[in-house]
Amino acid sequence: MTEPAPQEKTIPVVAAVIREGERYLVGRRPPEKRHGGMWEFPGGKLLAGESLLDAARRELGEELGLEVTGLGRELFRTRDPGSPFEIRFVEVSVRGAPRATEHTELGWFTAGELAAIPLAPADARFVREGTAGDN
Repeated sequence: MTEPAPQEKTIPVVAAVIREGERYLVGRRPPEKRHGGMWEFPGGKLLAGESLLDAARRELGEELGLEVTGLGRELFRTRDPGSPFEIRFVEVSVRGAPRATEHTELGWFTAGELAAIPLAPADARFVREGTAGDN
């Protein structure tokens, strides 16, 4: 009798949906990372015991030099195919000018423009199925 494969632990990830008018802030992943060269909504893994707000504050401070001033509603949730990551796309209000410290570049795109650029798989699903497509 074979043992069932252990179920992979789900790792929660916050993806910050930052809007300025009709444009969304996304960053291009470094080539050596998973989904390298693709665009993504900024954010990262939640640490043990960390809330979405705490994770957004830490990640956006580290990645973009931004101060998080508020967290809105969760817009979409999906698994990243082939990984244990469950990505939660959440509205985030920020203060400051973003600077790329972990991404190779940053850009502000409309939902239509996002649909035409190479997005990481979960981010592309959010743009197709989530609120980002509802302008």
